[in-house]
Amino acid sequence: MFISPAYAAAAPAGGDPMAGVFMQLLPLLLVFVVFYFLLIRPQQQARKRHLQMVADLKRGDVVVTSGGFIGKIKSVADDEVRVELAPNVDVRVVRGTIAEVRSKTDPAPANDSKPAS
Repeated sequence: MFISPAYAAAAPAGGDPMAGVFMQLLPLLLVFVVFYFLLIRPQQQARKRHLQMVADLKRGDVVVTSGGFIGKIKSVADDEVRVELAPNVDVRVVRGTIAEVRSKTDPAPANDSKPAS
């Protein structure tokens, strides 16, 4: 009795249907871009740094394994390293399980110069 009927407004004539689809997909695209820069890209960079660190392992480096053992590298093979955990205690460790390099050895000096006599 006191309520007036409500009628739906007509759609504007000549509207582009592709613009409506794009506007509906825009939030999804923005979420993907945010996820890429906050999650995916940093993970890729961390993996790249870890692979480079594992590739640069050499004899004498002090390393931490993913299990938490700290030791000194005695030898390096293709896919594993031999790590000395204590005197006369050597273990073989898969290269990918090295979590951190604590201290790197200095490269050996070149023998190009001869001492002055």
